[in-house]
Amino acid sequence: MSDLDRQIEQLKRCEPLKESEVKALCLKAMEILVEESNVQRVDAPVTICGDIHGQFYDMKELFKVGGDCPKTNYLFLGDFVDRGFYSVETFLLLLALKVSFKELLFCQVRYPDRITLVRGNHESRQITQVYGFYDECLRKYGSVNVWRYCTDIFDYISLSALIENKIFSVHGGLSPAISTLDQIRTIDRKQEVPHDGAMCDLLWSDPEDIVEGWGLSPRGAGFLFGGSVVSSFNHSNNIDYICRAHQLVMEGYKWMFNNQIVTVWSAPNYCYRCGNVAAILELDENLNKQFRVFEAAPQESRGAPAKRPAPDYFL
Repeated sequence: MSDLDRQIEQLKRCEPLKESEVKALCLKAMEILVEESNVQRVDAPVTICGDIHGQFYDMKELFKVGGDCPKTNYLFLGDFVDRGFYSVETFLLLLALKVSFKELLFCQVRYPDRITLVRGNHESRQITQVYGFYDECLRKYGSVNVWRYCTDIFDYISLSALIENKIFSVHGGLSPAISTLDQIRTIDRKQEVPHDGAMCDLLWSDPEDIVEGWGLSPRGAGFLFGGSVVSSFNHSNNIDYICRAHQLVMEGYKWMFNNQIVTVWSAPNYCYRCGNVAAILELDENLNKQFRVFEAAPQESRGAPAKRPAPDYFL
């Protein structure tokens, strides 16, 4: 068993890696992520997942429902960290799986990219200092080094994905500064999430029924956008629909604007108190859709959290 395989098995038991191992893993991941596009191409079949927010045992439920890697090709739409008790283990497991299957590809084993990661608004130094990930790293490692390694990686994660040139996938939504996918491709993503502008909007914006065109977002970043904006974007870029995350949906997923955009939410019983179910979206090789809805992991299957969750402001 390789060191990486051993680390994956350790992380699957929700046991944190040594600081030196985290550093080495992040360096390997950086070499892979730096080669990816701002609009990363993804092949079908693929299973799309929304926010996880450090709910490690619920992510294990997700893998039970959707299938283990490498049998299933996964696209995660960001917000891996914050609010849940196990942000470190959650993010590092996804990173280790990505590195593992990429190494198999380098060895001429015919795996496509089995794990594609897209950046969420919580993949940010500023946000993680408020909503739990920073404190969790400090508590588990006694220093901020692991937080620094991980937040440096955040800067390299793709801003969006395009499935078979037909389904645009992003964490938040659209931007008044962007009308084409090529404009997204030109963004310099290797930076902290800005407070405004195109990159910020992709990670922060939300669709809204009562808005026609663009509106101010109550989040204080990004925009609200209406159905006409989505129709125009989809038509201009010849895509079927947009798949995004970022907003709690009690039923796990929600279509809007005549099936032109769908929100997928993958953190059941969000913040361990919201009572919602979660969903993942499975696409077969012909892009036929199947939503799989699942509930939170049973209480008896969870480890004891180390502390109370961070304040639950709903950013």
